[in-house]
Amino acid sequence: MSPQPPPQWGPAPERPPDRRGWFARHRLLTVLLAVTTGLVILGVLGSLGGQDSTAPPPATKTKTKTKAKAKAKAVTDSGRLPGVGEPARDGKFEFTVTRLQPGVGHIGGAYGQDAQGQFYLVHMTVKNIGDRARTFDGADQKLIDRNGSKYSADTAAAIHLDGSDSFLQQINPGNAVDGIVVFDVPKNADPVRIELHDSLFSGGTTVDLTRRR
Repeated sequence: MSPQPPPQWGPAPERPPDRRGWFARHRLLTVLLAVTTGLVILGVLGSLGGQDSTAPPPATKTKTKTKAKAKAKAVTDSGRLPGVGEPARDGKFEFTVTRLQPGVGHIGGAYGQDAQGQFYLVHMTVKNIGDRARTFDGADQKLIDRNGSKYSADTAAAIHLDGSDSFLQQINPGNAVDGIVVFDVPKNADPVRIELHDSLFSGGTTVDLTRRR
C-alpha cells in the first residue's frame, strides 16, 4: 500500500464572481422603484382625464323647488289664487273655504272660552283625495292679515265649538268633512288670506279670502 501524500494547506480557491444582474441583487430597491413609477403614471393619467371631464351641474336646492311647487299649486289655471267657494289642493287634501265668520267674542256657552281679541271662524270642506286615511288638524292652518301677520289656529277654542271637526279629524279616502278652524285675532285685524296644509310640514296652498266665487 502506497503512502498518502501530505495535505496541502495553501489558500482556499477564490469563488467565482456573482454574475446576477443589479436588479436581482437589489430586490427591495427594485420593488420601490416599480411602485413609485406606477404611482407617477397613474397621477399623470388622472390629471389628463380631469382636464377632459365636464364639471357636474350645481345641485338644485330642494327647499327652493318645494316653495316653487307649492306656489304653483296655490294658483288656479287663470293665474290667480283660488277664492272662497273654490277648491284648493295641498298634498292629499282638497280644501274649499265655504264661509267666513268674524267678530265672534265667545265660544261654547257658559263653559266656553272668551276671545282675547275676536274669534275669526273659517268654515271649510276638507276632502281626502288620496288612497289612505289621513288626519286633518286645524293647528296646521295659518291665517294672514293685510299687513302680512300670520296667526295660528286656536285649537282649544275649537274644542268648545260644536261641530268644529278640526282637531285631529281622521278622514278616509274619498270622504269629506265640514270643519271650522278658529283663530283668535286682534279686533282690528283684517284677514285676507288663509294658508292651508294637509300636514304640518307640507308646502301648503293659499286661498284669497277677499274673493268669492
